Amino acid sequence: MVRSWLARGLFAALLAAGVFVLSIGMSASLGELSAYAQSGPAVGVIRVEGNKRVEPETVRTYLTFNVGDPYDLAKVDESLKALFATGLFQDVRIRREGNTVVILVVENPIVSRVAFEGNKEVEDDALTAEVQLKPRTVYTRARVQADVQRIFDVYRRQGLYAAQVDPKIIKLENNRIDVVFEINEGPTTKVRAINFIGNSAFSDSQLRYVISTTQTTLLSFLKSTNIYDPDRLNLDRELLRQFYLKNGYADVRVISATADLDRDGRGFFITFTIDEGVKYRFGDIDVETTLPSLDVRTLRRSIVTRTGRVYNVQRVENTAEALTITSSQQGYAFAQVKPRFDRDEVNRRINITYVIEEGPHVYIERINIVGNFRTHDDVIRREFSLAEGDAFNRLLVEAARRRLRSLGFFKSVDIETEPGSAPDRVVLIVTVLEQPTGELSFGAGYSTSEGVIGDISITERNLMGKGQYVRLGFSGSLERAQVDFSFTEPHFLDRNLAAGFDLFHKEVDFTNVASYRERDTGGNLRMGFPIAFNTQLGLRYRFEREEIYDVASNASLAVKQAEGVSNVSSVGFTVAYDTRNLPQSPSSGIFSSFSEDFAGVGGDVNYFRSVVDTRGYYPLTPKITLVGRAQGGFIQGWGGEEVRLTDLFFKGGETIRGFERAGIGPRDACQDGITGKRIRDCSRDPLGGEAFWAATAEARFPLPFIPDNLGMQGAVFVDAGSLWMPSGLAESAVAEEGSFINDGSNVRLSTGISLIWQSPLGPLRADLAQALLKASYDRTEIFRFGASTAF
Repeated sequence: MVRSWLARGLFAALLAAGVFVLSIGMSASLGELSAYAQSGPAVGVIRVEGNKRVEPETVRTYLTFNVGDPYDLAKVDESLKALFATGLFQDVRIRREGNTVVILVVENPIVSRVAFEGNKEVEDDALTAEVQLKPRTVYTRARVQADVQRIFDVYRRQGLYAAQVDPKIIKLENNRIDVVFEINEGPTTKVRAINFIGNSAFSDSQLRYVISTTQTTLLSFLKSTNIYDPDRLNLDRELLRQFYLKNGYADVRVISATADLDRDGRGFFITFTIDEGVKYRFGDIDVETTLPSLDVRTLRRSIVTRTGRVYNVQRVENTAEALTITSSQQGYAFAQVKPRFDRDEVNRRINITYVIEEGPHVYIERINIVGNFRTHDDVIRREFSLAEGDAFNRLLVEAARRRLRSLGFFKSVDIETEPGSAPDRVVLIVTVLEQPTGELSFGAGYSTSEGVIGDISITERNLMGKGQYVRLGFSGSLERAQVDFSFTEPHFLDRNLAAGFDLFHKEVDFTNVASYRERDTGGNLRMGFPIAFNTQLGLRYRFEREEIYDVASNASLAVKQAEGVSNVSSVGFTVAYDTRNLPQSPSSGIFSSFSEDFAGVGGDVNYFRSVVDTRGYYPLTPKITLVGRAQGGFIQGWGGEEVRLTDLFFKGGETIRGFERAGIGPRDACQDGITGKRIRDCSRDPLGGEAFWAATAEARFPLPFIPDNLGMQGAVFVDAGSLWMPSGLAESAVAEEGSFINDGSNVRLSTGISLIWQSPLGPLRADLAQALLKASYDRTEIFRFGASTAF
């Protein structure tokens, strides 16, 4: 047994030793084979086959080995990669025949034509500009797939997220092809709803006025802002942030802006998530400077941030810009203004110190503008308070960027700096992305005073790329027809001065109110410019030809004597102050204007007319807004002339609710002043007054049980006012007839409730009012409704 075990052990040992020796031998053999394969005989000839357009020598230049080099598989692999990377070849193979290396290539075809089929919403020219495949270029699969993605991007910008693109290849002779992109555009993917999360200071309907994207309505086919666009969504985030920063919310964050596609792929639900933070006011304001000879008292005059006022980032930016310019005027061209903020979170105040110091001595070598295919360079350059050769100041550059964005001509504006030709030189690169500036809009509505109303207008805000504004509009109702044309040059004489003109013609039927028709034709020359922060001054000259005709047979003699044609030539001005946080739907701020007109610069009519109008908005709570309005006017003839009928004030339900149009004020009594008997079939026409005043107090609040995102509000109001003092012409005419004029400055008073709805079709308002104080000759109404929309 022992011998058997020893025999078996010896056999196992011999077997193991044999396997070991065999494995060593095999490894040596495989190593020799591998070495032989990797470094075979030297390359004697390199032959190129299959090429038709590409020269053999061109192919050889991409090889990493040459004649005389040993044949190396690693270099062969590198050469294959280099040849494929050229994009010239569909297939490449390398083989060895003895000492000859054969390069077998299959060339990619040449594109003969690129065509598009099935596209209706996007023109061929727009798609051709996007794709990289062009006639006479080399076709590759990578290029066609990249072009498919570019076409997808174009359609997504148009809101067509369901679009499908299928590239087809049509083979031609001589290794040429036609590339046809077959497109199924699918339905337009539009914005179905816009919602906000985290907003308490402003309602959803108010914030929808801030952003540029709009919800889809029945009339949205007339505009494109309801089409989902990721770039526009990014702009909306910035618009929301800036809006809050201008209204006291210095810590605001727009956390997210998401767009969720519904299940059927036909619409997006956009949601903005906002962290408002708390509302701040300006605290202590100071100026510090390290520049020895700066006049700080002069600098303080440029400050528009006032202690106690609501924090407004625009006022901070304007102050910093004004301080920079003032410092430059005092000889410090490189002065830099850096606002230093100190938040007092307990008292909710922000103390600001404007620190003025010397900046680096760098000059602007050039301002290069890129992307403005339509807008002229000078339209962009005039928004800069800097020019080539001036001292570079980053704050003034940022101010120019903000002004360019506010023009509305560009979808985006970016300004970058590049090194100039010397260390103290810098080049500004202004990159803009233009957007459509023309608009065709329609309006429709209904009011209890005019019935069905409507308008249509064509507007261009960047006429021929010159930044000019032009508008042609038509409007009318059952009682009124009007056409007007306006033109504005916003930088007249290369200054911050808007100048322009207006032409108009209108015909109004007053037969239901005052027994006559009126026709006016004329025009304005005007200019306007800022005189202070939030304050504008407008100057104008106006000429119009006024005609009263079709006077009813039973009209007041005062109306009959006014029949005919008059030429009115007048000059005037308006000063307007506006701090409203949102002009379309304000919840805080003031709007006040004062106008003065002087007629008699030629023409047939002489008068002075003054009108003042002030509106204030105060948030009682984040949801309840108190609105107050006070207005008044006075007109008086001069040079011995009385005021004509058509120049007087006529007031009614549009000013004091609860009264008809032209329902208050002087009115022909149509009766004998002594006997009290009625004089013939008189219409008791309103005759207008030379003076009026009116005041309104209104509280607006959300309706209970109705979501804020529907944009509905309720209101309770009290209106008061008066209209009195008929013209001497009317008094004489009525006295001649043996009648008299009912007149008095007694107060009219009404109160009521309102329903206000920012509906998908436009703003709607219904007023239910009761006249509490009135004159016996006034005409009242209980219900008033008005609706209008622009789209």
